[in-house]
Amino acid sequence: MCTDINLSTVNANHPHVTVRNTRSEDIEPIVAMSRLVYGQKRKQRWLPEELLSHLRVFPQGQLVAVDRDSGAVVGMAASLILLWDDYETSDTWMDFTGGGTFDTHDPEGRTLYGAEVMVHPDHQGKGIGKALYAARRELCRVLGLRRIRAGARLRGYHGHADELTPRHYVAKVMSGELGDPTLSFQLKQGFKVLAVVSDYLDDDEDSLGYAALIEWINPEVARPEDIAGQGKKFERQLQDDTAGSDI
Repeated sequence: MCTDINLSTVNANHPHVTVRNTRSEDIEPIVAMSRLVYGQKRKQRWLPEELLSHLRVFPQGQLVAVDRDSGAVVGMAASLILLWDDYETSDTWMDFTGGGTFDTHDPEGRTLYGAEVMVHPDHQGKGIGKALYAARRELCRVLGLRRIRAGARLRGYHGHADELTPRHYVAKVMSGELGDPTLSFQLKQGFKVLAVVSDYLDDDEDSLGYAALIEWINPEVARPEDIAGQGKKFERQLQDDTAGSDI
């Protein structure tokens, strides 16, 4: 039987919201919030049946941020556990999430996969995303998982696609020369870039389908080789781009 994780430390650090596990009564406000965040982009909007599936297969991995005064849902994070050896770096969001149902969840895995974090447009810039990421790291620690991995949509890439490859764009975001609405925030949360992949979300006009595969390693169970290998694939990709190879 799954039990809620203790997020008291996370919640003590935010003055206005409480992060807790998602409940069935949160489904409707999450659906409404996803419509505001993603508009008519069907593949990125959540449906009630998908969110109910998440609660059925991995309730501990589903989180909401709730305003302490109004009780309104103002953010959410959705996660599942994967056995990473079953996947390739080039796999898509649909592959990792079982088409959004999370039926790929495998409790024998050691990787927490971050499928979604979103904040209500009226509440962005208030530290809610940071609280949700902190809660997800706490979940990783409580479950003794090795790491968190996710695909960071390169939301700002469409504005630089004429002059930069997606990998050179990511390199400039990593150095701070450019800012990306998603990746810059995730780097500040302690994530490292493992690789840049194409066709991650094929209907995403902002990223043109490109995403950075990112990783946060749980320091409580990390092995030296886990840390040593971070970023090596991305370095090779960048070198190949610089040399003009067609990857």
